[in-house]
Amino acid sequence: MRRVMICMLVVILCSGFRSPELNEEVTIIVEIEESVDDFVNHIQSRIPRLEVVAQYNTIFNGAAIKGTVGELEKLARLDTVVQQYPVKTYRTMINDAPSFSTDMLRQRYDLPFTGKGVKVGVIDTGIDYTHPDLAGAYRGGFDMVDFDEDPMETQGEGETMHGTHVAGVIAANGKMKGIAPEAELYAYRALGPGGVGSSVQVIAAIEEAVEDGVDVINLSLGNDVNGPDWPTSHAVNKAIELGTTVVVAAGNSGPQPWTVGSPATSTNAITVGASSMEGEVPLLTIPGERKQVPVTVLLGSLPWELNKKYPIMMAGKGLDELDHARGKIALFERGEISFTEKAIKAYQAGAAAVIIYNNEEGIFQGALEEKLPIPVASVSKEDGEWLKSEAVEAQQWVNTIHQSTDEGIALFSSRGPVTTSWEVKPDLVAPGVNIFSTVPGGYQPLQGTSMAAPHVAGVVALMLEAHPDWTPEEVKASLLSSADVMPVQKHMYDPTEQGSGLVDISESIHPELVIESGALEFGRVKDEFFRKQLPIKVKNTTNEQMEIHFERPATESGVSWRLPSTISLAPGESKEERVELQLSKAFIKDGVHQGYVKLESGGETYHLPYLYLKEDASYEKITGFELNQNPDREKSISYRFHLTEKVEKVTVDLYRAGTMLFQGQLVEIDQPEPGLVEGKITKPSFDMDGPYIAVVNVTISNEKESYTFPVHFSE
Repeated sequence: MRRVMICMLVVILCSGFRSPELNEEVTIIVEIEESVDDFVNHIQSRIPRLEVVAQYNTIFNGAAIKGTVGELEKLARLDTVVQQYPVKTYRTMINDAPSFSTDMLRQRYDLPFTGKGVKVGVIDTGIDYTHPDLAGAYRGGFDMVDFDEDPMETQGEGETMHGTHVAGVIAANGKMKGIAPEAELYAYRALGPGGVGSSVQVIAAIEEAVEDGVDVINLSLGNDVNGPDWPTSHAVNKAIELGTTVVVAAGNSGPQPWTVGSPATSTNAITVGASSMEGEVPLLTIPGERKQVPVTVLLGSLPWELNKKYPIMMAGKGLDELDHARGKIALFERGEISFTEKAIKAYQAGAAAVIIYNNEEGIFQGALEEKLPIPVASVSKEDGEWLKSEAVEAQQWVNTIHQSTDEGIALFSSRGPVTTSWEVKPDLVAPGVNIFSTVPGGYQPLQGTSMAAPHVAGVVALMLEAHPDWTPEEVKASLLSSADVMPVQKHMYDPTEQGSGLVDISESIHPELVIESGALEFGRVKDEFFRKQLPIKVKNTTNEQMEIHFERPATESGVSWRLPSTISLAPGESKEERVELQLSKAFIKDGVHQGYVKLESGGETYHLPYLYLKEDASYEKITGFELNQNPDREKSISYRFHLTEKVEKVTVDLYRAGTMLFQGQLVEIDQPEPGLVEGKITKPSFDMDGPYIAVVNVTISNEKESYTFPVHFSE
């Protein structure tokens, strides 16, 4: 040990280290084997000139001791001292000039606009309007949680940072520069402690923002209702009808299809998915194994910057206390307790990092409710079980490597299409992975479509500064027409993954060709021989003649396209043509069919998304189920859910959670219409206090599909 320490000292001296004098006071941390209290009592009686600065007995067994170098040297002679460490100065893990995605985009596009004079409403968890980068932009707002005019982020228990992060991406103007640094920010706190709120609060916030005359609303929130007929979606559509442009995050339930939720399912909203910028992603490797496991850092966690090999230990679901976790990576299974509770248990047990693997297929993205000094990440169920087998059970240590990545679609980004309307969503994508932005007290990286949406809301502010007379429809058409489709390997991402592509700021502000009609959405194919025409409306915004040529999509069996040969447009002229799709149902496969119709003009290529689906496509028929006891004298119960299509019958059965004892049938509806289904029933006579499972049965063509939803009643 002494030989190693001498070698280290030589390296330090060669690096310019200054050795302290014997009578100079310094502070060191010592790691000890015995009881900390006994050790402290011993040195206080034997070496009284030393000062005990701090004692550690939870995550580290030792103490911080202050004294002269000569006196501290006496500690080295004590047998109970395992190791001693110099005290270092620690700073937050952010560079003096962190790399903000907004800076990178502004530099890439050399933007002449700043969003000056444009009002942007942020409907979220509130805003820390005292943050030095946001104070100058903040103009006011309202709190729908506490019903006052102070939309500050939740502080203390259940504290939040989400809205402040979103606001920074839009309009920070200080150390960080947002996309539109001179825009005016209005905050509407619709989500309270823990970032949770109701449809009532969100709708009230939308109404308040419209009444305040904001030009743009950002909604980085949503639910799992994959259908357009939901109150929040209707509220968004009404706001747009009244002249407010609304930008909505698509959701973080990808990469599965049919996962975009309300209000991102709104037909007229600008729905934004998340892309990743060029950078690095952490991967876990095991010596001798070719597999590499990508880790997704949870929102609110430190970056995954482990720089050496670590052993992994199984921690189950976190219900039991952790033993022998010091210096290891704790591998948890998702479920039973929150991500934060798992992480705190691991941290208190001395773990170096936490990995939580999914309890169902695919990946997931979570968030921490508290800040911890160790990284916390998620992996898929498959990868978690592989780590359990090949690392834990095989007693292998894992290493972290970092792989360079190109721009792409984030795995967590929710995918379309939308049931009932069969529309392409998201509309476009923007950066949403590891986005540095403002948070109360500083800056922090977060990721999600919540971070992608404000990039686009900021772009909309720039567009409205340049074109104050543009309507929400014109803003959306310009954004989608100018977006750049993103390739993946040898093909492009599908429209239900990226919509029209990655936002292009410069071309959004000054488009040459605007496709005003939007995506070609042909809907469901039910007839044996399907034929449908859709309008395609284009506008030349330049001062020169424009010729538009169409490229037919790749030939498929049973599919025939009729496209305009050429469209000639004079300067400033708009024209409408028809696109026809003919299908022979017997020759096309089940499911969603999608791609792009290419338009070429003046050497530029434009990609217009199209989508149709055969009626046997697989998606959930029931989403957003709610069952609530009403506070009325009749003691009634309200139900509400979204039905994706016309069915023969819907029934709702109630079972006791745990025992699954059948309690009775609550609802039976014959021939319900698709869309929002709601009603009221008389409360059953039995005691309903406690947790239940509602089983919603759907009968289609004499076949039954069942969906389960947890519910809880309080007497």
